[in-house]
Amino acid sequence: MPKHTHDFDLFVIGAGSGGVRAARVAAARGARVAVAESGRLGGTCVNVGCVPKKLMVYAAHFADAFEDATGFGWERGDPVFSWPDLIEAKDAEIERLNGVYRRLLDGSGVEIIEGRARLADRHTVVVGENSFTAASILIATGGRPFVPDVPGAELGVVSDAVFALPDLPRRIAIIGGGYIAVEFAGIMKGLGAEVSLIYRGPLFLRGFDQDLRATLAGELVKRGIDLRFNTEVERLEAIDGGGIRICGPTGDEIEADLVLWATGRSPNTDGLGLGATGVTLGAEGEVVVDEYSRTSAENIYAVGDCTDRVALTPVAIAEAMALVETLNGNPTTMDYDAIPSAVFSQPPIGTVGLTEGEARKHCREVVIYRSVFRPMQYTLAGRDEHTMMKLVVDGATDEVLGVHMVGPDAGEIIQGFAVAMKCGATKAQFDATVGIHPTAAEEFVTMREPVED
Repeated sequence: MPKHTHDFDLFVIGAGSGGVRAARVAAARGARVAVAESGRLGGTCVNVGCVPKKLMVYAAHFADAFEDATGFGWERGDPVFSWPDLIEAKDAEIERLNGVYRRLLDGSGVEIIEGRARLADRHTVVVGENSFTAASILIATGGRPFVPDVPGAELGVVSDAVFALPDLPRRIAIIGGGYIAVEFAGIMKGLGAEVSLIYRGPLFLRGFDQDLRATLAGELVKRGIDLRFNTEVERLEAIDGGGIRICGPTGDEIEADLVLWATGRSPNTDGLGLGATGVTLGAEGEVVVDEYSRTSAENIYAVGDCTDRVALTPVAIAEAMALVETLNGNPTTMDYDAIPSAVFSQPPIGTVGLTEGEARKHCREVVIYRSVFRPMQYTLAGRDEHTMMKLVVDGATDEVLGVHMVGPDAGEIIQGFAVAMKCGATKAQFDATVGIHPTAAEEFVTMREPVED
């Protein structure tokens, strides 16, 4: 990375996953690096996202475990759940991770500057009363929850607030149809709340494979979650004596003790002073970047959720790694092909590659393999839950284009198959692979008969 007559070679705004990785790696390669953060180190993922959410998913699973245990000979007592105890334990783990991030940055020689940063010009960053100059600047400010502009919207909360609720609500209505809405529906139901999920479209998780979406919807209904699709929210009203009423344009009403807005996220770019730098923003406030994460100002870059690319923590980290290579004279782009992802719903979803719908738009011949079965762990428990696995194959080349799953451990299973996808595996190679028995994962290498087109 070239040295200039500035305070720093690289100044990073935002200490989330992407910003921290870029700062650490650049510093390890000899650059003078600073990172500014107005909140807690680790960003959304560590503090109000992936990590606390997954801890709550684990907590919610115990309801099933206690219930299923009797089928395996265990005498079940009457377990009691304490929301305050869960929040206290979660907070302790987040505080530990904050400390880990600080030690990683300190150990790499990165200067941590606490406070909200803004750009005065293309090389100057202002934090509080202090100004710093840098040869290169990285915007890694992430995103924030979006709340639609409807009357009474302030009566609801966003996902950030759920992690700090003093008590578990008895009734919760979740508005939205993305992964955050689906995950919190499962968490809250598992912990004992009555849950309604309200979405304006015909089926949640738009962009995922249709079979995954339909399968998960059926499983959530079995769990007693009230799914309200094709339902618009016109306004929220406070109920005398407590509670919130959700009103639709057709007179439909849903009452709840807590309303969660899970209606998407927006880039965190307000107040950064980008107008003074010539950095171009998109229609939703996202930072527009090229394939090397460079903005319209040649020395300013952006990675992660503040851009309009793939909003996943590992993607932000990979973008940061590619950027550091670029800054060190080795122009490197991020490979966005076949990025695996998971939705930690109950049951969870794991997916990588093309959906069936996407494949049919790109390939002349598509072959589908699909299997639906009850997981072995539920046979003695008697639980009425089914796993669905699906392969999308190019009929002309035999290449596996997509691997999709709804069922226990879906994320863990799909991670391995994502490696095969990156290697261009064919269905014949899947078939030639010996399965591990008895596992659910073996089903992916034993599906022989395609479904009828």
